[in-house]
Amino acid sequence: MKKKILITSFDLAIGGVERSLIGLLNQIDYAKYEVDLLLFKHEGEFLSYIPEGPTLLPEVPSYTTFRKSIYQIVRDGFFPIALSRVIAKYSGLVHGKVKKVEEPGYLAIQYGWELTNRHLPKLNKEYDAAIGFLWPHHFIRDKVKAKKKIGWIHTDYSNIYINKNIEKKMWRKIDEIVVVSDECSQTFLDVFPDLKGKTTVIENIFSPEFVREQASLESPKEMEQLPGRTILVTVGRLTHAKGLDEAIKACEKLVDEGFNIQWYVVGYGPLERDLKNLIVKLGLENHFILVGKKTNPYPYMAACDIYVQPSRYEGKAVTIREAQALGKPVVLTNFPTAKSQAEHGVDAWITECGSEGIAAGIAKMMTDNELRTKIISNVRAQNYGNETEITKIYELIGK
Repeated sequence: MKKKILITSFDLAIGGVERSLIGLLNQIDYAKYEVDLLLFKHEGEFLSYIPEGPTLLPEVPSYTTFRKSIYQIVRDGFFPIALSRVIAKYSGLVHGKVKKVEEPGYLAIQYGWELTNRHLPKLNKEYDAAIGFLWPHHFIRDKVKAKKKIGWIHTDYSNIYINKNIEKKMWRKIDEIVVVSDECSQTFLDVFPDLKGKTTVIENIFSPEFVREQASLESPKEMEQLPGRTILVTVGRLTHAKGLDEAIKACEKLVDEGFNIQWYVVGYGPLERDLKNLIVKLGLENHFILVGKKTNPYPYMAACDIYVQPSRYEGKAVTIREAQALGKPVVLTNFPTAKSQAEHGVDAWITECGSEGIAAGIAKMMTDNELRTKIISNVRAQNYGNETEITKIYELIGK
């Protein structure tokens, strides 16, 4: 008899976690597992990438509110949820201000789930295992009947501020915790050492063949390569974590030093206006270009000379592996989990965080022909596929 599995996430908007979820769904053996996929909202450019096999469950109206503004929630008549969200937002802001937190968004999310939980319905069906693929995991903790509950961690706990009491209460009722890298596991266990016994590292499932196939489907129209100009590409959400403000300042430094570059950023997010203003302020309109949201970012990666990951922190940046699979030399900042992503001087160049470091790393890759040739040769020779990680998930389900 097939084991019944539930996998939950918020939606399938463009993002690394969402691409990782598609990778997981593509590797499951549906002859052995009956899989239901519950997305709180049926939206996102990756919806069409859901393979045959899982059953996409209908939307539950109250859960769609997690992808709506407070105004939309009120308009749709979910008044208790709207009130809870308002309280959560200001609780997160106040808590963050008291603790001088640079990014209090995680607190608001935690308070949001804690306060709205009582207004959300339970799922009726019972499962052998319920997998929460995107933090937080209050839904599988409280609203799903399952013999085993598994929660995924995609981020670096050393770079986020959370309410530890709320977090620990959540994890207490989760049977297994999956972390996407050794470094992420360590930063998580530094905060919650007593959870070591139920924490397992399983990397994001990655298929190089899929990336190369998608990269060949089209040619980016926005990427006009001028004679003698080096093309840089970054893919990611326009958020504080991705360090794009520092990337813009690095671009200014490189241009001032005479480097002929054109830097394209594929992605969207809350800092779009701020980043555009900074680009204009520094006069970089012809050198640093935000091309916006793209369902298929791989043709942009394939068209670049150097891929750049200027992040302040990452859990496991899928984009680095994707660029390597496309044979690109990668420059990435030395964020806490960087060394789990690449080997410095072998298949990437790891440079210091901040604009000075980013500029220095790019300059090194551009001017050191021997290094660049070596890295390109190494990434082309490497098989970055890890589809066998699915066996670890099977073991966890059957544990």
